Amino acid sequence: MRDNKDIRHGRHCVFLMHVHLVFITKYRHGVFTKEVIDDLRAIFASVCKDFESELVEFDGEDDHVHLLVNYPPKVSVSALVNSLKGVSSRMIRQRNYPSVREKLWGAALWSPSYFAGSCGGAPIAVIRQYIEQQQTPH
Repeated sequence: MRDNKDIRHGRHCVFLMHVHLVFITKYRHGVFTKEVIDDLRAIFASVCKDFESELVEFDGEDDHVHLLVNYPPKVSVSALVNSLKGVSSRMIRQRNYPSVREKLWGAALWSPSYFAGSCGGAPIAVIRQYIEQQQTPH
């Protein structure tokens, strides 16, 4: 394995795991302004820290956001997503942004669905080739 400063160490494992997440606003309404996106960045970074994860990259448009999160193997992606969406929804609504208040009603900021894609490391074809080339004992 090549030397990589991003590789993390747990008590019994060495890992480098990233997930690309996409969250869409309820009804795909365009409610985010630059100020809301900046607040979301801080909220998501804080939640990630609670999960011993790292928000590597974040940005979005008026109706959706993209996150790139480096997370340890002990963290369930679904639990991380649940916390990210729940905490951010509650905190953004508490801050009472007019753009959010006017276009969304009820307690939901996010659509219940989300996209999660694993990413990083070598392409699948390279890993498959590496495994195929292992010398099986006779």
